[in-house]
Amino acid sequence: MKSAYIHIPFCEHICHYCDFNKFFYHSQPVDEYLNSLEKEMAHSMEASGYPELTTIFIGGGTPTSLSAKQLERLLDGIITILKPSEQLLEFTVEANPDDLEAEKLTILKNAGVSRLSFGVQTFEDDLLKKIGRVHKQKDVLNSFDRARAIGFDNISLDLMFGLPDQTIDQLAASLDTALSLAAEHYSIYSLIVEPKTVFYNLAKKGRLHLPPQDREAEMYELVMKKMNEADIHQYEISNFAKKGFESKHNLTYWSNEEYFGFGAGAHGYINGIRTVNVGPVKQYIDRIDSSGFPYKETHRVTKNEQIEEELFLGLRKITGVCKTRFFKKYGQSLDELFPDVLHSLEQKGLIKNTNTNVCLTHTGKLLGNEVFQSFLGEL
Repeated sequence: MKSAYIHIPFCEHICHYCDFNKFFYHSQPVDEYLNSLEKEMAHSMEASGYPELTTIFIGGGTPTSLSAKQLERLLDGIITILKPSEQLLEFTVEANPDDLEAEKLTILKNAGVSRLSFGVQTFEDDLLKKIGRVHKQKDVLNSFDRARAIGFDNISLDLMFGLPDQTIDQLAASLDTALSLAAEHYSIYSLIVEPKTVFYNLAKKGRLHLPPQDREAEMYELVMKKMNEADIHQYEISNFAKKGFESKHNLTYWSNEEYFGFGAGAHGYINGIRTVNVGPVKQYIDRIDSSGFPYKETHRVTKNEQIEEELFLGLRKITGVCKTRFFKKYGQSLDELFPDVLHSLEQKGLIKNTNTNVCLTHTGKLLGNEVFQSFLGEL
């Protein structure tokens, strides 16, 4: 049982914070890309013996920037080649609120897409403009209502905090608006300024005014408080859901399970090998044409690396790392492998180490990176 991530690297515009592999839709050979994507999926599935998939996730870029005809073609290809069965637990598509008309929503619904993830980021129009988004609050509300009317009953809203000049009151207002929609899932991340982004260049020039670190921590505290009060439980550091609506696809990553990565710039993890596809669309198409596979990098993960990743990823989950599962997977005890690290983190109040699992404390959630990095290189 495996998952599949499919990357659509096209956008109508480029957001100031985004470092994902993406290109302007109108300057790219989109139809040729879809041809190559189908070939990659077919070659990979054949080479792997057509495993049964548990989840499919189409991300980007902006998958819904495709025309209705291209979107329908993409979904037809996925269904024909990946052959999702009745065992498919979740089929997610990322969507921008400003390009989600009824025709595209209907195409998604008819193809069996069961979950939508809206890239909202904030409900404050002035902040949306500052971060390079072109939609407004009204577009989100209209698209959300439209999706509900067409029958989507599993919708996730992506929000951000720590944005330029963002205040606590603005974040509170955005959270209140988001919760008023009664979505099933919320992903709420702090802004990270990544290289090769507009924000990175502004920061280098001293022109990016972000909230101080203590204010950002206060914002995260507010996020957790409001979600808890709304009975939207936190199941991962940045993710909150109604019971039963946790993202099954993303849990694949955090549980360190294997998945296909299809498309330009996509990452995969199959049969113990991590792969990275080439990013530029033309290079991707050329490599598919020449060899059927677009890998830029491949790396067989050692056992020690798997163990480190198990902790780095698993501790993001609120339930943490299950000791029984860890032992079954690696044949070694977590307490025996990392006695000093576990003791140190527990003394600092960053983790709880019980007979059954290791998980973050409330303080540990605020200092997650410190916890994760403690395990790196220990073996």
